[in-house]
Amino acid sequence: VQLVESGGGSVQAGGSLRLSCAASGFTSDHYAIGWFRQSPGKEREGVSCFNSDDAKIYYGDSVKGRFTMSSDTTKNMVYLQMFSLKSEDTAVYFCAAGRDCSILSVDGIGQAYIRYLDRWGRGTHVTVSS
Repeated sequence: VQLVESGGGSVQAGGSLRLSCAASGFTSDHYAIGWFRQSPGKEREGVSCFNSDDAKIYYGDSVKGRFTMSSDTTKNMVYLQMFSLKSEDTAVYFCAAGRDCSILSVDGIGQAYIRYLDRWGRGTHVTVSS
């Protein structure tokens, strides 16, 4: 499985940005694909994920209502549309894939969690200025 992200950049707070992930090489009908982010000095955070088994999309608490994950299977693309961006959304965003996904509580905050996560893209930078 190969994952290649694009679409990062700089935007002002309140603005929008769409990230893309070109996904190829999937050999199983049972998989999960999602978005993670990491900023300097912080732990990696699960943003959203899609679970093929139940066709559900899960969102972390910090982005719920602002970010939308979608896909175009004809193009093997996964997207993360980000609205109402905040300075705390500044991070490197990674596309990742594994076996299945759900929501995991980390210090009381729900995050997207992919089990048996074994594929990562190289990431794309998002900078939100206030």
